[in-house]
Amino acid sequence: MGHVFLSPLNWGLGHSTRDIPIIRELLAHGHEVTIGSSGNALALLKRECPECNFVLFKDYPAPYSASRFFLPKFVASIPILLRALARERTKLDQILAENRFDLIISDNRMGVYSRKIPSYFITHQLRFSLPTYLYPFEMLTIPVNSFFHIKYDGVIVPDVAPNGNNLSGKLCRSNLDATNHRVYYAGIFTSTEKMRVAEDLDYLAIVSGPEPQRTKLEEIILKQIQKLPGEKVVLLGSPQKEACQKLDENTTVYSYVSNEEKVLLMNRAKFLIARSGYTTMMEMAEIDKRHGLFTPTPGQTEQEYLSRYYAKQGWFLSRSQYKLKLPEDAAEAMKYSGFPQMSKTRENVAKLYQDVLKRHLT
Repeated sequence: MGHVFLSPLNWGLGHSTRDIPIIRELLAHGHEVTIGSSGNALALLKRECPECNFVLFKDYPAPYSASRFFLPKFVASIPILLRALARERTKLDQILAENRFDLIISDNRMGVYSRKIPSYFITHQLRFSLPTYLYPFEMLTIPVNSFFHIKYDGVIVPDVAPNGNNLSGKLCRSNLDATNHRVYYAGIFTSTEKMRVAEDLDYLAIVSGPEPQRTKLEEIILKQIQKLPGEKVVLLGSPQKEACQKLDENTTVYSYVSNEEKVLLMNRAKFLIARSGYTTMMEMAEIDKRHGLFTPTPGQTEQEYLSRYYAKQGWFLSRSQYKLKLPEDAAEAMKYSGFPQMSKTRENVAKLYQDVLKRHLT
C-alpha cells in the first residue's frame, strides 16, 4: 500500500489536531504514514497516532508579538522565515532521499512539496485579513499565496465552499485561477468528537493563545467568572502547573487538563467562552455548540476578522478582552444562533480520501 509523508506546522496545536482524522483515515486503508514535525505538535501526534513513523522536522519560528501589535512583528520576521524556508527545503530533500513516498501532505508548511511526488497543501487561508488601512497589502497576499500554491498538485481547504455559510469567510476565497483550479473544499476537520453526555455544565471558559496575552486573558476571566450563574469551569492552558482550585462552590479552575478531559468538558458545556481561533471554531461546529462568546487574541488579525464575520452573520458575539463584561456579554450572546449545520469530520475525511488521496495510493 502507499506511503504518505505528512508534515504539520508547529504553531500551536491546531494544525496537528486537524490532521489526526486524515492520518487515521489513511491508516484505516492500510497505508503507511510518516509524520515530520517538531515540538508540541510532534509530541501530540506521537501520543495520538503511535502506529505512524516519526521524523524530527523543525519549521519556522512563530512570529508572535509580546504586545497586541502582531503585524509589525510579522513583517520584521519575514527574513527569518525565508531563511527557515530554505532550511526546510534542504531537510526535506534529505528525508525524501532516505525514504520512498507516494504522497506528500503539508499542513501550512510552504516548503514541503516535491516535483516528483504528488503534493498537497492544507490551509484555510487562501488570503489573509489585515486592518482596513492595509487593504492594498491584503490584496497582495492573494498572489503571494498563489505563488506557493502552484507548487502543489492541490490545495485542501478544511471548510465548505464559500457560499455565505462557511466558517472562514473571505479567508478561503481567491480571485486567481492558478489557486482556484487546485482547491478542494473538504469541509471541517477536527479530532474533537461529539459525545452523548448531558449538558450539565453551565459555562466553560478556555484561556489560550501566545503569551503574554494568554496571561492577560486569564486575569480578566478570573476576576469576572464568579459573576456568572450556575456551574463554571475555567481551563487555563498552563501545563507546567497542573493545579486545580475552587474559587467558590460552583467555580473550578484547572491549570491544565488532558485533551480527552477538555473534549468531555466542551461536550458538557451549555456555553463556551474562548478565543476565536479556527481550530476552536471547527470544534464548535463539530459538536453543535450554539451558544458562546469569543474574544480574539489582540493583534492576531485572523481571529479579529473571524470575530467580526461571525457577529455580522448573527452566529456568535465577540468582545475585546479589554472590554469584556461577562454577565452582560453572556446574556447578549444567547441571542445569537450558532453556526449553521454542516457535514462532520468523519464524512469529510472519507470523501477526501475517495475524491483526492486514493488515486495516488493504489
